[in-house]
Amino acid sequence: MSQTFKLAWRNMWRNWRRTIIAVVAIVLGLILLLMMDGMIKGSDQAIFGNAVRLYGGNLQVHAVGYRERANRLPMLPLDDADAVVQAARAQPQVLAAAKRINTAGIVIHRGKSVPVAITALEPDIEAAISLQAENVSQGRFLSTEDGDAIFIGKGLADRLEVTVGDNVTLLGRSKNESMRQHNFTVVGIYNLNMPEFEKGAVFIPLIDGQTLYNLRGQATEAAIFLKQIGTEGDVLTALKAQLPGYEVDSWQTLKGDLRETLDTKFAFTSFFGIVVILIASIGILNLMLMAVFERTREMGVLSALGMKGRQVMGLFLLEGSLIGVVGAVIGCGLGFALIALMSSIGIDLSKFSSGFGDLGALLGSKLYPILTVDVLISRAVLVVVITTIASLYPAWQASRKEPAQALHHV
Repeated sequence: MSQTFKLAWRNMWRNWRRTIIAVVAIVLGLILLLMMDGMIKGSDQAIFGNAVRLYGGNLQVHAVGYRERANRLPMLPLDDADAVVQAARAQPQVLAAAKRINTAGIVIHRGKSVPVAITALEPDIEAAISLQAENVSQGRFLSTEDGDAIFIGKGLADRLEVTVGDNVTLLGRSKNESMRQHNFTVVGIYNLNMPEFEKGAVFIPLIDGQTLYNLRGQATEAAIFLKQIGTEGDVLTALKAQLPGYEVDSWQTLKGDLRETLDTKFAFTSFFGIVVILIASIGILNLMLMAVFERTREMGVLSALGMKGRQVMGLFLLEGSLIGVVGAVIGCGLGFALIALMSSIGIDLSKFSSGFGDLGALLGSKLYPILTVDVLISRAVLVVVITTIASLYPAWQASRKEPAQALHHV
């Protein structure tokens, strides 16, 4: 085996120009694959992460019966909201957990009215993780010292023609389905470049929501934010076991429309990845076929010296695999360095994100590619496997050459 390896390595570099061309093709293809993987992973993290912050946490805990009427935002208070929050915070993957009240209502100002989803939250907890708090365009986010304060979106502010300091009337449905109204002062306006969401979501302090909707000391939801996207399953399982009298859901369950959009994005990017792999495979196959045809006389000599067909086939397969290994090592090194550089400075998307609607807004103005070690290793192995498979047919062709016919080949 060592002799075959030495022979394959020597033969690989005898025609170094051809080998370098093959290696360069593999390196460029691998860098392209790694860049695509990094950008897909980075965009998924940005979109998922911002969607989680936008829609109220990776996980949400509600009273039994909420899931069936989730679209109507039913006022079903949790039996013990503090116990739910404490159970969530005990999980090591949890970054923060906060109590909320969600209900449907109407905002009125000078004869104009707009239906909205009203969220009463704990400002001291959510200020650090709220996407809306991060994108304040006027005024400020809510604080625990506020009384009768409301935080609205730019789309709603434009629709009602209000600004910071103006008063609006908020009508909301209480626990017993009666409508309660109160005047609030606009303390801040957020701008997410998502007009429809901005027009339909307003925020008030939890204490105001408890008073207004007759839910003193209670909450209708526990919003749970995790340290890392993708760990929802483990925490979901743990909380379901600890909180049997509640409904525990991920945002993907409650926001199915966004989940479908992301699935479509994943299908498109996966198709593009397959196309890139096929193009790289065809290029490698072409190079290996050229190598076989150029070395027909050499195969005749090897066969005349007693090397069997399967040994000739194994030699060419080993050469193809070695080319793949060299290309994978160089490609992974260069690809990792390039993605590390781009991850530190980011890719400016400010000129393009607006064309992608809500997904563009969730993606943000900069994309930071992410490349994990498992993806790096899997792509390297994939390239070696593709190179070996691409070498299979040329190697089989080489093993079928008759010695006498091969020795007379010109």
